[in-house]
Amino acid sequence: MTSEPKHARKPLKIILDSNALFVPFQFKIDIFEELKRLFGKNFDLVLLLPVKRELEKLAQRGSPKMRKSASYALKLGEKCILFDINEKIPGSTDDAIVQMAHEWNCPVFTNDRELRKRLRNINVPVIYVRQKSRLEVDGMI
Repeated sequence: MTSEPKHARKPLKIILDSNALFVPFQFKIDIFEELKRLFGKNFDLVLLLPVKRELEKLAQRGSPKMRKSASYALKLGEKCILFDINEKIPGSTDDAIVQMAHEWNCPVFTNDRELRKRLRNINVPVIYVRQKSRLEVDGMI
């Protein structure tokens, strides 16, 4: 009978904002490889349902270029764990991201300046694109 050691760690959760899924398309950065480079350990990419819905709206109602980008982002989102928090958190998508990141004590991948500021104010690490060429982490994980 084998069991996991008590000190075995769960993979790190990383919450993705919608704009994180545009990064490969916008900057030609492989976010999955870059995150492996940054963390060097197991992680789970989490897509909150409000973020997915935001992308679906853009894929249906955005400009032709935005529809194409959002469809691509949704495809990438299929590689993530979808987490339904609908009933749990009222407010905007950003409010949901902030609350879940605080609750789970996990980093968020976003390029949204206002959201980054809100997250840093509550000591949540933020992953973002630096110099249009690589990902960087602001804060301790």
